[in-house]
Amino acid sequence: MSSHQGIEGLPNSGGGKIIAVHLNYPSRAAQRGRTPEHPSYFLKPWSSVSSTGGTIERPAGAELLAFEGEIAIIIGTAARRVSVEDAWQHASGVTAANDFGLYDLRSADKGSNLRSKGGDGYTPLGPSVIPAEQIDPAALRVRTWVNGVVVQDDTSDTLLFPFAQLIADLSQLSTLEPGDVILTGTPAGSSVVVPGDVVEVEVDAPTAPGTPTSGRLVTTVVEGTEPFGGFGAKPVVDDHQRIEAWGDAVAAGLPAPAEPLTAASPAEPLDPAVAEQLASVSTATLSAKLRARGYTEVFIEGVHASRPGTRMVGVARTLRFVAYRPDLFAERGNGFNAQKRIFDTVESGEVIVIEARGERGTGTVGDVLALRAQQRGSAGVVTDGGIRDAEQVAAFDLPTFSQGPHPSVLGRRHVPWETDVAITCGGATVLPGDVIVGDGDGVIAIPRALAAEVAAEAVVQEAEDAWIAEQVRGGAAVDGLFPLNAEWRARYESEQGR
Repeated sequence: MSSHQGIEGLPNSGGGKIIAVHLNYPSRAAQRGRTPEHPSYFLKPWSSVSSTGGTIERPAGAELLAFEGEIAIIIGTAARRVSVEDAWQHASGVTAANDFGLYDLRSADKGSNLRSKGGDGYTPLGPSVIPAEQIDPAALRVRTWVNGVVVQDDTSDTLLFPFAQLIADLSQLSTLEPGDVILTGTPAGSSVVVPGDVVEVEVDAPTAPGTPTSGRLVTTVVEGTEPFGGFGAKPVVDDHQRIEAWGDAVAAGLPAPAEPLTAASPAEPLDPAVAEQLASVSTATLSAKLRARGYTEVFIEGVHASRPGTRMVGVARTLRFVAYRPDLFAERGNGFNAQKRIFDTVESGEVIVIEARGERGTGTVGDVLALRAQQRGSAGVVTDGGIRDAEQVAAFDLPTFSQGPHPSVLGRRHVPWETDVAITCGGATVLPGDVIVGDGDGVIAIPRALAAEVAAEAVVQEAEDAWIAEQVRGGAAVDGLFPLNAEWRARYESEQGR
């Protein structure tokens, strides 16, 4: 059913704009693993609108039709460049909405959502509109039932971007006209439905006088019979889309992902005494002490400091890039992606370590993100890729280590994929919480559990090495002195008062 006839309170305009917000509930953002800094939107055609009691077709050959229960704002008076303070005055009311989507066509849409969310009947609305003057927009509730079981239940006081902000933001560039609809995002719990399932959505105001409600918006899923033609993209799914559609791997019938390995919490600061010891010794000495324990692959190969004389000590936060692919970059490369998230959340004393697969043919960090890390007190950045804006970054107080400068943007070779997981940077495995030390020789990753004892041993070793160097400057031969034989060691220990 693709008519909005029978939706009480919705102007019978014969058409208008349907604007949908990508992510707006913290519960959904947590499920997706990304929290946007600003709202982002997509359009749905008016022909996708339907009313309660209708059906939605899962096309023949498709697998992943998912519901999204939402609160829909109905615009009552035209809004153009309105302030946040005045924005709600332009709403006539709210109602229930179901932002159905077909994950099988997401790849073909390249992020536009036109085919995946724009089919006939893919935007049920209603059955009634709650007048705006009767409600507090921050005191609404949205619930969704599938076959009588509640699967979504959240409130508008949790929104990342309140309703007034959405109206004001959209009105900056486009006039919102009477009858336009804004779909305000879905909470966690969205999942896949199959033919025969009945999906119900209700919006109400539990604390308002009379507890006004939209009533139940009811939609039944049916199986399509007409196959896709050979003149356009056909449904395509993979395990990633199945997980996105169902909500998690287990619900999708796939193996649960392994929990990320961590040596320590990235938020746990390094003992200041240990940090001071590590700052006083070289990576060469630390490497020798780790090698004696069997740790031979701890040096991050191929990276060097942007500025001579740089020393760095901190606790690892990790960021992993995967090789560029247009569909993956469209999905994860834009907005508040993994790269921006880690630079915007790094804490004092933490080092951002980036796995870029040793690919130096593009920049993996530039001046703006480096400046953000510096402002947050980061102890440094290490990447086995390239750095953009290399001269500006080198001038910052933030220690940076890379394979060298490159002017190209991230999307030439990489997709920002995930943070705070085990990575391989420059041939070395780095876990969140590992201790990262850098100097003129490069960068080394120390397992957190070994940091204190390795640091103490390195301090002792370097004191001994300094004494040996003093003897060499005085004319002594290195045979028997380096390393110390029994005679030289006895002399050394005597001078140290041991």
